[in-house]
Amino acid sequence: MPDPLNNPIEAHRQATYAYVEAFFSSLVASGVEAAFVSPGSRSTPLALTAARTPGLRLHMVLDERSAGFLALGWARQMGRPAVLICTSGTAAANYLPAVTEAHHGRVPMVVLTADRPPELREWGAGQTIDQVGIYGTAVRRFTEMPSPGLDFASVRHAEAAGRRAVGDALGLAPGPVHLNWPFREPLEPPTDPGPQRAHPREWVPPLKAEVNAGEIETVVELMTSVERGWIVCGPMPPCRERDGHLAHLARVSGWPVLADPLSGLRRGHHVEDAPVLAHSDLWLREEMVRARSAPRMILRFGDAPTSKSFRLALEAHPPEHMVLVDGSGQWGDPGHRATHWVRGDPAQVAADLAERLPGRSIDPHWAQALLEIDRRVAVTIDESFEAAAIMDELHVVMCLERSLRDDCTLFVSSSMPIRDVDAVLPVRREPLRILANRGANGIDGVTSTALGAALGDCGPVVLLIGDLALLHDLGGLLSARNHAAPLLIVVLNNDGGGIFSFLPIAEQATRLPFEELFRTPHGLTLRRAADLFELPFEQVDREDRLEDVVRAWLESGLKGPRIVEVPIDRESHVARFRGLVKEAGRVARAGLAP
Repeated sequence: MPDPLNNPIEAHRQATYAYVEAFFSSLVASGVEAAFVSPGSRSTPLALTAARTPGLRLHMVLDERSAGFLALGWARQMGRPAVLICTSGTAAANYLPAVTEAHHGRVPMVVLTADRPPELREWGAGQTIDQVGIYGTAVRRFTEMPSPGLDFASVRHAEAAGRRAVGDALGLAPGPVHLNWPFREPLEPPTDPGPQRAHPREWVPPLKAEVNAGEIETVVELMTSVERGWIVCGPMPPCRERDGHLAHLARVSGWPVLADPLSGLRRGHHVEDAPVLAHSDLWLREEMVRARSAPRMILRFGDAPTSKSFRLALEAHPPEHMVLVDGSGQWGDPGHRATHWVRGDPAQVAADLAERLPGRSIDPHWAQALLEIDRRVAVTIDESFEAAAIMDELHVVMCLERSLRDDCTLFVSSSMPIRDVDAVLPVRREPLRILANRGANGIDGVTSTALGAALGDCGPVVLLIGDLALLHDLGGLLSARNHAAPLLIVVLNNDGGGIFSFLPIAEQATRLPFEELFRTPHGLTLRRAADLFELPFEQVDREDRLEDVVRAWLESGLKGPRIVEVPIDRESHVARFRGLVKEAGRVARAGLAP
């Protein structure tokens, strides 16, 4: 073995790999389990060390853009940081969409980008761009890693950097952390690297904001002085303990819960006897209904709800008090209506409020009227689908929620699918985990994110996605081909952007280039995309057939990804949705009549 002291090149290799090894060992010791790596040269020390680190599962992904979303999906599903590794140059830039979603969605990730050393930057060296702070304010922390040395201080720094990266990613506001690694050549490992050290895991738990007793007392006083209040639960990471505390708070207070489908409150055993509303997006669309159902106080948990109807109702009839419970310090109040803030873990805040509320001070007739309206709208939805001649997007949602097992995750694309789910997903005791990329609300990387969630060992994942979102992430289909994950992709194919048919611009479609600029029909046969990536494909157009396909897939042993296309007639879907809105409005008017 060459003596490193007499061989500068060997000494450089030893120092580089000892430093990187210490860093990765620290990541694993802190609870990191998965790394998503794309091929490249400058990232050789990172990729090789990650591959031989005990306890770290490696996923190779050709496309960095897809890799970023796979890591995002894994981390969102598991609630723990995933590691991203790429080479220098535009490879790092391809992570930006996923990093942006992780930032806004508060998903922990550790992003490792290899880079040229400082002496090669701004001198025309190939595959070299400015990577310092490339993700701007979308990361919790950026660090330019140093050139390692052959001493214990350097190794200690690497270990500390690994622990800190995980800690920062799991802070009060979880999110991505970026470490930029400038490597000098040679990049290959030493001739005798020695055995990789195994470290015991010391899982770093996510930080939780301490609940202030004074803030709790203020909210209790407000709640006991108000007869009409809502508990509004927007998108939140899955947490059964928190859902149970929120449902108990609703029972104790008597306040109805407006439950976003991504809140976790619509599904699970916690809904027993809890006043949970599922269909308010449909019946809050009329001014008279908004006025008569308006609360004097709102207690909001989680991010802003998906429902536009709720937002418009809030703007038309703002409550006297709106309390936002947020332990992350993100100030999620786009309408600027909050009058009070409680900085604390939502589960603990809900538990403390339920314990300290002295009794109910509600208008029971008003609260019961809202629950009865929601129940009757749910019956209307069921009757509408029983009488349907053809399937539409809302019908597909109902088929899936009836077909999925307790161990399934439903991953929902942005744009129209999440709005379909918000409108018709009912309250049921059967658990169903629902995830979506609602941080930045984009349609990019959806297939890859769902695939990442399916790699998280939490059971099978069913993705509900539109045709444009599927085409937007064809790289995700390549990743799906290369990973035998339990993922069923259900594609709603209406040949374009169906959501634009619901926007005001559609009313001027006869005099504007609506189809070319907004609907953007593609005219493609999706089966060919499945054939290209050698993925099983099936097209269904009947309710019973879709449920049979889903159940057969769940019972098949889940050998790998599969695509199911459901052709959707755009006009029929728009008519069905508007018909439900009209009928829900009629039910609400009758239920709130003086």
